[in-house]
Amino acid sequence: MSKIAVISGSPTSNSRLYGLVEYVEAKLTAEGHEVIRINVADLPAEALVKAQFGNEELQRATALVNDADGVVIASPVYKASYTGLLKTFLDLLPQTGLKGKITYPLFIGGTIAHLLSIDFALKPVIAALGGRVVLGGVYAIDPWIERLEGGGYGLSEELIERLDRSTGEFIEELHWQTVRSESLANQ
Repeated sequence: MSKIAVISGSPTSNSRLYGLVEYVEAKLTAEGHEVIRINVADLPAEALVKAQFGNEELQRATALVNDADGVVIASPVYKASYTGLLKTFLDLLPQTGLKGKITYPLFIGGTIAHLLSIDFALKPVIAALGGRVVLGGVYAIDPWIERLEGGGYGLSEELIERLDRSTGEFIEELHWQTVRSESLANQ
């Protein structure tokens, strides 16, 4: 099965974004995919900000993206775009760092007003890095995700339906990418 790198651009560990991320990771794992999460906030801040390409932790994180067949890019939306933290990490990827990779955006914001942040802020960066985007990804709003008392998250029915549909499309694209690669290798 495919290797999936999940890049989380959330600066906080209790963001509702993780309701989306954990749900999608569970679906991908249940389908047999290898899922590895990169929490950008856990990477060394000085190395990120100063673009220290030689930093071992940054090299390991970028190698995980390089080795992945698909990439989930997850971020809360601040000021009509994804976080600067996520942008800092994406800037460290090589110019073709997403070449041939299927990408799946997961965004969350306070209101529906920033719905187009995936299209206008993230997609141009993905394209510049050579990635392919599966449809529009999923944009959720905070009220659709509830923090549960015992930990974890409760997702609205509508959000679950959207995540199931988009994750299914992502899985299907990964399958066809594998079929195409195997077909080319056998020629």
